[in-house]
Amino acid sequence: MKRFLLGVCLLLLQGHQAAGAGQASALAKFPEVQTFIGEMVQRHQFDQHELTQLFREVRIKQGILNAMDRPAEAKPWFAYRPLFIEPKRIAGGVLFWAEHETTLARAEAQMGVPASMIVAIIGVETFYGRNTGSFRVIDALSTLAFGYPKRAAYFRSELEQYLLLTREGAIDPLEIHGSYAGAMGISQFMPSSYRKYGVDFDGDGHRDLWRNADDAIGSVAHYLQGYGWRRGAPVLASAQSVVDPGKGLANRGWSYRIPIKQWPGVGVTSAAPKTDAEAMLFMLAGANGPEYWLGYENFYVITRYNHSFQYAMAAWELSQALEAARPVSPKP
Repeated sequence: MKRFLLGVCLLLLQGHQAAGAGQASALAKFPEVQTFIGEMVQRHQFDQHELTQLFREVRIKQGILNAMDRPAEAKPWFAYRPLFIEPKRIAGGVLFWAEHETTLARAEAQMGVPASMIVAIIGVETFYGRNTGSFRVIDALSTLAFGYPKRAAYFRSELEQYLLLTREGAIDPLEIHGSYAGAMGISQFMPSSYRKYGVDFDGDGHRDLWRNADDAIGSVAHYLQGYGWRRGAPVLASAQSVVDPGKGLANRGWSYRIPIKQWPGVGVTSAAPKTDAEAMLFMLAGANGPEYWLGYENFYVITRYNHSFQYAMAAWELSQALEAARPVSPKP
């Protein structure tokens, strides 16, 4: 299968380059794509002819494959952090918060996710809706579903979800643009997340995460709530010392977590209250050497948006910077 997909990718890229950007690709002719079309017809009663016509308009993009192999999260923390914890993004977040204060307060009240965390996620993802992506989503998902072997199954599933989403919303699947990975809208939801966690938060009868900031805000809160965000629970604690880091306890993810009060027993100390709340240990590459942190369950929930510890840390730090930068309301 991997060899086949790589061959498909190379052939399609060569064909696309030879045909030029204005001509249709041969994607619909490949057996793997025909099999996918057949599955969509059988499972979801799509029209085979219409899907075949659709895939004749799809393009395979080398730029998408290149981007997948050099994500921003591959940078060390000391280089990644300044991309998001910087004055323009903080100022933009304060303005976004002020413009949508009532909606954010309602989302926090209903779902328990702090307004600052919601704003920070949107800030990291799309600079508060300014940068939502320039790739056609169907091109991105098809490129990765049929030309990126190591994650083909995941993106094939997301392509299925995308076609269902656009059919449900009577949307032309060729018109929607997003990231190189197929994430969409102000909140950069993948199609499966859009269908599962997207909410009509302003009550107008439509879930519009592409243009409607209210829906995006409610959907981000619903997403984090759905993955287990706990209202008022801690997020992070700095690990003040880590004895024998070579034990391999860091960066093992949520699969290795123990109560905060037990971490000193394995050589990790922190100023956090010694409670039964569970936490995982992770390490980031700081400018002056390794930085160790204990991440509670709420931090793990942030990583469900993007599995990178660096991403989650940037979102959390931005949320704290936004809280600090918000004007203090005068007391009555």
